[in-house]
Amino acid sequence: MNRRDFLKNCAVAAGGFALSSCAAAAEGLVLSNKTLESRIGAKRPNIIFILADDLGYGDLSCYGATKVSTPNIDRIAEEGMRFTDAHTPSAVCSPTRYGVLTGRYCWRTRLKSGVCLPNDPLLIDTKRMTVASLLKSVGYTTGCVGKWHLGFGERGPDWNGELKPGPLEIGFDYYFGVPVSNNWPPFVYVENHHVVGRLQNEIIKVIGTGKDQPILPKRNPEKLALVQTDKAVKFIERSKDEPFFLYLAPCNVHEPHTPNEKFKNTSKAGIYGDFIKELDWTVNEVTKTLDRLNLTDNTLLIVTSDNGAITTGTSADYIAKPENSTGMEYGHRPNGLLRGQKADIWEGGHRVPFIARWPGKIRPGTISDELTCLTDLIATCAVIVGKELPDNAGEDSYNILPALLGEKLNKPIREAIVHHSGAGMFAIRQGPWKLIPRRGSGGFTKPVRYKPKPGEPAGQLYNMANDLGETNNVWSQHPKIVKRLTKLLVKYREEGHSRPLRRK
Repeated sequence: MNRRDFLKNCAVAAGGFALSSCAAAAEGLVLSNKTLESRIGAKRPNIIFILADDLGYGDLSCYGATKVSTPNIDRIAEEGMRFTDAHTPSAVCSPTRYGVLTGRYCWRTRLKSGVCLPNDPLLIDTKRMTVASLLKSVGYTTGCVGKWHLGFGERGPDWNGELKPGPLEIGFDYYFGVPVSNNWPPFVYVENHHVVGRLQNEIIKVIGTGKDQPILPKRNPEKLALVQTDKAVKFIERSKDEPFFLYLAPCNVHEPHTPNEKFKNTSKAGIYGDFIKELDWTVNEVTKTLDRLNLTDNTLLIVTSDNGAITTGTSADYIAKPENSTGMEYGHRPNGLLRGQKADIWEGGHRVPFIARWPGKIRPGTISDELTCLTDLIATCAVIVGKELPDNAGEDSYNILPALLGEKLNKPIREAIVHHSGAGMFAIRQGPWKLIPRRGSGGFTKPVRYKPKPGEPAGQLYNMANDLGETNNVWSQHPKIVKRLTKLLVKYREEGHSRPLRRK
């Protein structure tokens, strides 16, 4: 894909629309009950949300990759809708996962930067509504399979006892997966409230991050995708008779890159590309199961990622390790033509693939440039099942169902999106304009923070409609836009919500 095609696919409508309030942004975007039922039907759909790990904007062939092919994910795009301007609420994983499940920016919690550590307590308040608890309240069976990375317990996990509270206490009926990133101990599976396979009198203990701590692994890294995919398939099989919600969080393509033997040498992007191929297989196993059980037509399936791809690593020896790669040494571009990488405040950190399929509802082969955020899942699900979010839930979530259904919108769904980097740097995006109040990447790319010299711009402002690569900082040329977006960012941070509330 050349630069012109890439820009065409990713272009944001740059028409002038200085919205004065959230209410204005929402006006005219809510479908009437009659129209909604005529479009999506009275039968509640199954909902599967597949959240890949560290999958970049350029990692899929339907988003321009040439060194690795992803025919199964591409087929979902062909049968549904591909978004070109979808973003994660954070450029690193735990905060994004919090945002997906709660519809709330994670920087409103105790986690202001970085990610959850192995011994951290549960990040989600058990009294807070989540996508799982919302759907469970209307009769859905809810399952979570894969990477959790949101902590366990009130004060931290008891690896040798009950891992409680955890996924089951925030709305899931079933959980199986890995507790943290697959490069951090303990290297175990957790099922519901317990470590799988812990022997009687065996003591599992993680000291600090545990990166240099020898802990006997209880899982084979090369079978990780196979085991978790099997658990996801079995959940679908036993839940098939009633509406279900599956939050599937594969470990692909986070390092260490350990594809199963049958996927090795299947790409032209080395072990990194092979790991993407394994992810594509996982998605295919899910879609094959839906086909076999005659569930495809009544299932909303979404495939996306928790943040952008890593391209330089967090340490000097990242690329040197044989189990780590970016595919770039083979000419692969994990984040396409975007600037930056995982953890950065630039687009490479948080603009991600987002593909949705819902046969008969989402028109096949469509592309949307609607500005969306992964926090929008809970508000969208609420509309689908006919529930209204209370003001203390989904504070940063917008209903994107009109975009999914291809409705002609006279206003953007979102007033704006707040981006957040791994180091805690903010940005705000409205229409074509992206404001970063500080200098630097805010993430893995150096310099993380940059103190401007006298006469240099204090922050960064980019017009994403004509500068997707964020190469031209126009901060000094547009002081009014800088002032307006700075004021909006402060408003969102101080008021505790960014979506319009219905307070009476």
